[in-house]
Amino acid sequence: MKDFTGRFAVVTGGGTGMGRELARQLAAEGCNVAMCDVSAKNMAETQAIIEKDRPPQGTKVTAHLADVSDESQLVRFRSEFETQHNADRLHLLFNNAGIGGGGSFVNDPRAEWEKTFNVCWGGVYLGCRTFLPLMQAADEAHIVNTSSVNGFWASLGPSVSHTAYAAAKFAVKGFTEALVTDLRLTAPHIKASVVMPGHIGTSIVANSRKVMTGRDEDQLSPEDLERARARIARSGVDVSQLTDQAIQALAAEQHRRFLEEAPTSAAEAAKIILDGVKADRWRILVGDDAHRMDELVRSDPEEAYEPSFFQKLASEVGWKLGG
Repeated sequence: MKDFTGRFAVVTGGGTGMGRELARQLAAEGCNVAMCDVSAKNMAETQAIIEKDRPPQGTKVTAHLADVSDESQLVRFRSEFETQHNADRLHLLFNNAGIGGGGSFVNDPRAEWEKTFNVCWGGVYLGCRTFLPLMQAADEAHIVNTSSVNGFWASLGPSVSHTAYAAAKFAVKGFTEALVTDLRLTAPHIKASVVMPGHIGTSIVANSRKVMTGRDEDQLSPEDLERARARIARSGVDVSQLTDQAIQALAAEQHRRFLEEAPTSAAEAAKIILDGVKADRWRILVGDDAHRMDELVRSDPEEAYEPSFFQKLASEVGWKLGG
């Protein structure tokens, strides 16, 4: 699919980060976009940015509230897309929504673990299930599923538990790779790509907390502060002298650093993804760190979780790994 003009696209997680940039860049090319997110406020900001960009006349962008881990909400989203875009087919599906959390299978709450897994994996699975009939009705279509470098390397460092997110991203990678053959046999006009981003400048750190708590607020609640204290303490830091204000400041700084100090911006990531779709690539690595990490893991998989590997990765890739 070399040209997105006049096509119909669905983007999940369109309120911020790569989802926002995918929606913006698709609209700039004259593609009609239906995005979903759990934050109406964030989607309104995305729409305002797109309107300011002045996309080609006739391009339509709609926003829909939907939690991708809930099939009934995705089915409603599909119905709204069909009605509001007067569409009976879909050309592009970007299963992009994701959150972090549930790092420890042992220590973190089961509800948090399963919420992370259900958004990051279930959102991809249910997105494909929900929109596949519309893609089958198109002349050509492309499924783009966002995994992560944590889909081939299940870690953030030697002292950070990272089980739910990594398990989900491994599932996304395996599912999409299996789709390549399945679609070739059963629906050859539909392509599938798995996206493996490295560190991209997004708001996933703050957004994940908001999804977990159901509070679309930047200020930490008493419950948020308690959870943050527990996480910091598990990393070996003495939290007895940390005030609530200090915890709040640490959370804000973590969000700022992840967003502003990333080696690849969300805008750059979206362009790499869209260029990959146009080039019909089934595997799209995003960022120099993703490419180098892939090489390192493949070259010595038996050592991938040893301290020596972490040290080499931190040195070569420049990630500020936990521990």
